[in-house]
Parts: sequence; structure tokens; C-alpha cells
Amino acid sequence: MKIFVQRICSPTRAPKGFTLAELMVTMAILGLVVTGILALHIFGMKLNAMVNVKLQATEDSRRALGRLVTDIHSAGIVKVGTGDSTKFTEAAFNTAQLGNAIQVYPVKTNTARYVRYYLDPDDNQLMRLDSASATPTFVSGWVTNSIIFSSEDFSGTVLSNSLNNRVIGIDMEFYKLDNPMITFGHGSYYDYYRLQTKVTRRALE
Repeated sequence: MKIFVQRICSPTRAPKGFTLAELMVTMAILGLVVTGILALHIFGMKLNAMVNVKLQATEDSRRALGRLVTDIHSAGIVKVGTGDSTKFTEAAFNTAQLGNAIQVYPVKTNTARYVRYYLDPDDNQLMRLDSASATPTFVSGWVTNSIIFSSEDFSGTVLSNSLNNRVIGIDMEFYKLDNPMITFGHGSYYDYYRLQTKVTRRALE
């Protein structure tokens, strides 16, 4: 008779754990991964802020140009000169027709009714004043150039008189304040934008 004896072995030692060196290497790798994730997240936030600045500047340009072009298109008379919220002075005859303001008269025979666009030098804002209201409205901000409007001929030459078929040139340069997390150039401003266009009245009698 054969007798089979099966030997059952039980572990006599506890499972081997991590050494201090292994734990330090693991923590170092984890730290690098977390640092990389945080760096990517911060970069994404900066990129998003930069895009938002560009979008806002584009929106400012669109808003500034849209209403202004509409007013000039439908005008009976357009005068270029200097002005503010209380007064307007047309550029003198035989001098360059340039200035920080324009005065638009919707009806040629009614000079009591007008719309004035002017650059406020105190806060670099382009404002719109309707004669029907005593309160100017904001059009665009951060404008840095003082001469915005010009009266030109078809070739772009600045005129020295008020020709009936003249073209109104609009030239605005403006900076946009960026997110404090990002700095671009002198004073932490974003690169300047320049808006240029030429508009004429539809009715050239």
C-alpha cells in the first residue's frame, strides 16, 4: 500500500514592502506629474485670457465703427473739427481738415439737430453726444491717438476745405488692458489695435 503525503507550506515571512528609496522616487515622479498638470492648467488660463482680450478689442472695434458709419452714411452734413461734450469748432477754411471730433447733421436744413463724436482726452474714450440728450454715451475706450477724423478726397489726400463729395477718414489706435496674470510690453498693455476706414454720405447732392 502506498501512502501519499502532501506537504502544505505556509509563508514564514511577511510580504516585502517598499523601501524608503522607492517611496522617495515614487513621490518625486508624482510631484513632477502634478507640477506638469498645474503648468498646463495655468498656461491654458493665460491663453484663454489673451483670447478674451482679443475678442473684447474686436467687439470694441465693431461697436465703435457700426454706429459711427451709420450716422455718417445717413447724414445731411458732416463737419470735421475739435470738440468735447459742450462745444464743437469746425476746422477752419484753408487749413487741414483734421480733428478729434465730427458733428453730423441728419437733416441738412436743420442744424439744431446733430450728433457729435469726440475723443475725451481725460480718459481716452470716444464718446457720442446726441443733441436730443444732454448725456454723452460711451463708444470705445483706450484710444491713444488724438487726431481721429479727417476730411479727404478720393485718393486719401487730406483736404483744406469742405468739399461736398469728400470722404470722412476714421483712424483710431487703442491699447487694451490685459489680464494681470499676463504682461505684454511696456505697462503690461496688450499690443495696440488700429482701426482705419473711410466713409462717405449716401446723398451727395
